[in-house]
Amino acid sequence: MITIEALRKHVFSFPEVEEAPHFEKISFQVKKKIFVTYSHSNHIITLKLSLEEQDVFSSGKGNAIYPVPNAWGKQGWTVVDLSIVHEDLFHDAIATAYSNVAPKKLVQLVKKN
Repeated sequence: MITIEALRKHVFSFPEVEEAPHFEKISFQVKKKIFVTYSHSNHIITLKLSLEEQDVFSSGKGNAIYPVPNAWGKQGWTVVDLSIVHEDLFHDAIATAYSNVAPKKLVQLVKKN
């Protein structure tokens, strides 16, 4: 199980990430662009992925990662159930979402590490 503390630790390992409220959720942003939201009520996150990435991440066994079941899902927003997702998959999905919204110069800093 991925805790909120582990989520924060991972997202703040990326450059220039900020936390802010987003309706009843917490958002994590880079340059005012959201790449992850966290819902306390059901312990899930939503990530901004491309449709191709969404397809790849949600094609694995189990039901830990799946498209948001509405129009947002058709824009790449993807649910990750933190109570059952494998830690490696979680890390890869977060890094992918960050790379999708961060400026290229920040993404290059991440890839160098």
